[in-house]
Amino acid sequence: MHLRQIYYLLKPLMPRRLQLALRRGYAVYLRGKHKDVWPIDQRAAKAPEGWPGWPDGKRFALVLTHDADTAGGHDRCVELMKLEKSLGFRSSFNMVPRRYGVAPRVRNILVENGFEVGVHGLYHDGKYFESREEFSERATLINYYLRDWCAVGYRSPSMLHNLDWIRELNIEYDSSTFDTDPFEPQPEGVCTIYPFTVPGTDREKGYIELPYTLPQDFLLFVLLRHRDIRIWKQKLEWIVRNGGMALLNTHPDYMSFDDGMQSGEKYPAQYYREFLEYVKTTYAGQYWNALPKDVARYVQDCKVIQP
Repeated sequence: MHLRQIYYLLKPLMPRRLQLALRRGYAVYLRGKHKDVWPIDQRAAKAPEGWPGWPDGKRFALVLTHDADTAGGHDRCVELMKLEKSLGFRSSFNMVPRRYGVAPRVRNILVENGFEVGVHGLYHDGKYFESREEFSERATLINYYLRDWCAVGYRSPSMLHNLDWIRELNIEYDSSTFDTDPFEPQPEGVCTIYPFTVPGTDREKGYIELPYTLPQDFLLFVLLRHRDIRIWKQKLEWIVRNGGMALLNTHPDYMSFDDGMQSGEKYPAQYYREFLEYVKTTYAGQYWNALPKDVARYVQDCKVIQP
């Protein structure tokens, strides 16, 4: 049995405080061990062969995504949307249909304001890829929610993935991978800061893979307990220099919109606002802020294969 499977087996029995303490200690260890490839793996900068660049000559793509892992995160989605909209940005919100009640009203508000909604697994557990039979059963239900929500994008909980099996989903894109993130339960990255095509087979159609390329908020502010956005700025500068895709995944579950304090599992939403303001002022006119589905359709038209 893999360490990941053991963790998910014992997780319901552990107090949340103990879970965080274990993960924080392990994260500190991993940061030292993988300092040569995190937050930047220089090998990921290579552009795919024949890469045409971004639309309208933009230097890089900025793709903002959010995973609402819990009911609390779901309830903060509209507030987070308003923050982004006030600064002129758009994003995608991924929700877990069978972990909490996903309100049609919330989904409608997001879509009507020009944002996107995607499916984020079913239950947010670690059992998606233990067997092909298990995944196929879940894929049927996931496809139901994709149709019901008119969604075209998917992300697996905890970034667990099998790109071949994911072909069973009726999607235009998946975003369950990353360029480099040794802190994840399935730590092998795809080593690219560009989107790429997962080709279809005789029986299943392919899709576009959109790896996240900026460190997740939970890692930076909850596990490593950073109190500024220096890592985001550092990684973004490198992505811009190499003309890649800056795809960020944050969680409204862990954002504090009230007192702005950083404690326990919460960090100030001001950190995220500060990042958006930094992008807007530092790189004005240089980025393509696109929804994931728009990036996927652009890449599909360009016929970009793996680099």
